Amino acid sequence: MAYTSFDIIVVGGGPGGYVTAIRATQLGFKTAIVERDLLGGICLNWGCIPTKALLRSSEIFHTMHRLKDYGLKADNLSFDIEAVVKRSRAVAGQLNAGVKGLMKKNKVTVFYGNAKLAGKGKLSVEKDGKTETLSAPHIILATGARAREVPGMEADGELIWTYKHAMTPKAMPKSLLVIGSGAIGIEFASFYKTLGADVTIIEMLPRILPVEDEEISAFAEKAFIKQGMKIHKNAQVKKLEKGKDSVTATIETGKGTETVTVDRVISAIGIVGNVENLGLEEMGIKVDRTHIVVDKWCRTAAEGVYAIGDVAGPPWLAHKASHEGILCVEKIAGRNDIHPMDVTRIPGCTYAWPQVASVGLTEAKAKEAGYAVKVGHFPFIGNGKAIALGEPEGMVKTVFDEKTGELLGAHMVGAEVTELIQGYTIAKTLEATEAELMETVFPHPTLSEMMHEAVLDAYGRVIHI
Repeated sequence: MAYTSFDIIVVGGGPGGYVTAIRATQLGFKTAIVERDLLGGICLNWGCIPTKALLRSSEIFHTMHRLKDYGLKADNLSFDIEAVVKRSRAVAGQLNAGVKGLMKKNKVTVFYGNAKLAGKGKLSVEKDGKTETLSAPHIILATGARAREVPGMEADGELIWTYKHAMTPKAMPKSLLVIGSGAIGIEFASFYKTLGADVTIIEMLPRILPVEDEEISAFAEKAFIKQGMKIHKNAQVKKLEKGKDSVTATIETGKGTETVTVDRVISAIGIVGNVENLGLEEMGIKVDRTHIVVDKWCRTAAEGVYAIGDVAGPPWLAHKASHEGILCVEKIAGRNDIHPMDVTRIPGCTYAWPQVASVGLTEAKAKEAGYAVKVGHFPFIGNGKAIALGEPEGMVKTVFDEKTGELLGAHMVGAEVTELIQGYTIAKTLEATEAELMETVFPHPTLSEMMHEAVLDAYGRVIHI
């Protein structure tokens, strides 16, 4: 059997894998990538980007119903769910084609098929019953993850959906049950609620968006309830019974057991790593709770084998995967001016209405870590641009180390905060203190001024409240 040799082979063409392959070629490595489905992975084809296309449609529809607030008029407002989905799929298709172009431009050799480690420095790729063996001293696994399923409540694509099914509905459901209130669950709840569905959210923990700062979670929950969502916390779905065109859920809450019948159910209770059939066991590579165990440079227990992105553990974010892959190949290249991934510098975003974004430690986590903290807040209602936009509901929160002035964390809820958060992310990367942030000049009128005010508030110098 013929071998095809490379310096680096990347398994998985998602945002972790394809970015890693591009950086590898920039560093002079002869690089190949193996993808079993579509280049761009879940993120570009079924996740991050096409969901934002859906949310954009719902956001515009929401604004259309507020035209009177802006001195505008329109009649007979409606939407076409088939057209909304078609646009989302077109966006995904455009990006998939774009990644193919990037592979060609950067001279990355692409193989399609199912990959499996076949011994030190070897990888077998199977497609349509035929197997080809590739070789490289460095093999980087970027196989991603998939939706977690609970026995007895598995998705069928008709009545019970995962995120993938929820992106391509055949018809608009009148009622929806969302199990899980992390970013994925909340984004779909927001999309369908904004288009008119009756939405119920089930969260087993004491609050929604549980990884966010407690104040931000509480603010978002009030906004969602105001929109008409029903939210059950400290609750679990014990059973799903399928009808002809509906599902009846048995829900256990702190107040007892109740049932609710809905058109469709979205299961958004987490993800599991794609670790099956990769030959990990044979290579002595450790797996912990469906995720490959790696060191700070993404190295597994097998020499020459690495893992990045979702399959290597949380946070399960596309930008984390991309950055991790770049660190991995730069370490392979022998660069000494790089640093291991610091997860406190990775921003997280939820693209609901209102948006939620954060970076670093929450107030509670900072205190748990032993910091004495200074905390600042600033409300959207105190910002001229937010009022002019018609988006006066929101909040910016900052958390500082009282002793050193280090920015420990920043948390936001409101319009466009997923864009604003990068300002604080840069500040954390540069290890900025409160003094430097206070001395920074922010443009007026912008939403970003609230970031300045939230810093000033932590030190008793806030201006506009």
